[in-house]
Amino acid sequence: MSGPLSLDEEVRLYATNAEREKYSLLATLFGIIVALDYLERAYIRDALTAAEYSPACTRLLSQYMTMLKLVKDSVPSIEQFMTRYRMDTPAALHRIKVGVPATVEHSSEAGPETGKWIAETTQNFITFMDALKLRLRAKDQLHPILQELVTGYARFKGSKDWEGRSRMVSWLITLNGMKASEEITEEQSRQLLFDVDHAYAEFFRSLSGAKGDWT
Repeated sequence: MSGPLSLDEEVRLYATNAEREKYSLLATLFGIIVALDYLERAYIRDALTAAEYSPACTRLLSQYMTMLKLVKDSVPSIEQFMTRYRMDTPAALHRIKVGVPATVEHSSEAGPETGKWIAETTQNFITFMDALKLRLRAKDQLHPILQELVTGYARFKGSKDWEGRSRMVSWLITLNGMKASEEITEEQSRQLLFDVDHAYAEFFRSLSGAKGDWT
């Protein structure tokens, strides 16, 4: 029969080095989510400028994606992880689902490199549509290209009012919720191509109709 339990005795969560590493990674993931939630709330309260917020958010989202790959066997979904560890971080959850900073999702500012931005955004549209036409379907093939496209697209002052922006952000959220190897269906691919092509046409119409807003 074992002796009485000492309240001063350390309770270990792990019995092996592998288990210790797993809990260490989970703790790091927990910390990244908490930090992201604080960052989102600070930005909403205007405690941070967009210039301070954007790179910090991008870095945390990148760290989150890296950690998620390392703990994928222990974390079926981010919602289950938050529920399991009683995390009340709705701002972080929204940002994770969107996958890009709020400065990309909602607002934009015109700048001195507008000509360069037009060329880059045009190339990003073409690259992404070509990827779909070449039958790329996996999340890890499409998400990085679409993320770069939306980030460039959001630089333009009038983009927050363009219909194509909300459609592409919606697709970003859809892809962001998938596993890296998971593929969109043929029907989804056709709809995605249609939506991006619509946004592309809308973007070019704006070049002549709202050119004065960018200078």
